[in-house]
Amino acid sequence: MHLTIGVFALILVGVSVLMMGAVPLGLDQWLAGDPQGQTILWQLRLPRVLLAGLVGGGLALAGASVQGLFRNPLADPTLIGVAGGAALAAAICIALAPQLLANPWWVAGAAFFGGLIVTFLVLAVAGRETALHTLLLAGLAANAISLALVGLIGVLVVDESFRSIAFWTLGSLNHATWQEVAVGLLMLPLAWRLIYRADALNAMVLSEHEFSSLGYASSVIRREMIVLVAAMTGIAVSLTGVIAFVGLIVPHMARIAFGAMHQTLLPLAFVMGAMLMMLADAASRTLIAPMEIPIGIITALIGAPVFIALLRKQVTSGD
Repeated sequence: MHLTIGVFALILVGVSVLMMGAVPLGLDQWLAGDPQGQTILWQLRLPRVLLAGLVGGGLALAGASVQGLFRNPLADPTLIGVAGGAALAAAICIALAPQLLANPWWVAGAAFFGGLIVTFLVLAVAGRETALHTLLLAGLAANAISLALVGLIGVLVVDESFRSIAFWTLGSLNHATWQEVAVGLLMLPLAWRLIYRADALNAMVLSEHEFSSLGYASSVIRREMIVLVAAMTGIAVSLTGVIAFVGLIVPHMARIAFGAMHQTLLPLAFVMGAMLMMLADAASRTLIAPMEIPIGIITALIGAPVFIALLRKQVTSGD
């Protein structure tokens, strides 16, 4: 029931944000077949809104999975290093071969594989048993190093390349195309597999011995879920750059509203993440239109206060 209502709300939000922008679109323009309105709708707005939904849903689902895996509501997909690795690979690609910007698929591909490479390095550092605290620390270190190197590259390159690198650190949807939407659809089978593993995430609240007694191989499941989360986050970052806090705050909001059972939490986190990203994108292109605010700034302004509130709540409950 909750999922049905959520999908209906997602459709309403999607239709609403299609009308918003520097050039508002009315329902009469949709129905009258206005050429300018049709071009804006089908070539600019619709692929952008769909990409926002896919990326937002993917990041939120990845965040909910990581929080269940680490047993920590303050965990985030970036903790395993994939976002920093993707941004670093994109920055290196732009700095060494600026001409590749004419074909963004090269940069997006570099970002995707860069994120996966850093994730596998983090797994190698954490060891075969994939101890959670070791994995967490290794991921934080990898992410910090990657983003520091991105900043260094941004200082060294010329102005045009710097603006392109800034895209990967702030996030944007202003280049969305139907081809990128098609790539974003690759997140759906990964999402299905994560949701299929919801029962294992529920069992992870138990001790290691109890978890294993239920027939789960803890190290195998953890590695599988980390690779799935890394692949999903890598696709998202390769398409839109690093967008902060969606994978952190949306799962927590879904958990408060619908409970902690992952069979319900994971699909609803995907739907809520899609709605949040659509609304954030609408804000990014309307607040100071015709100029555009990078969507990563919008999500950070929303997410940072929520993160502080969650942190204070955890500290208070710990006392």
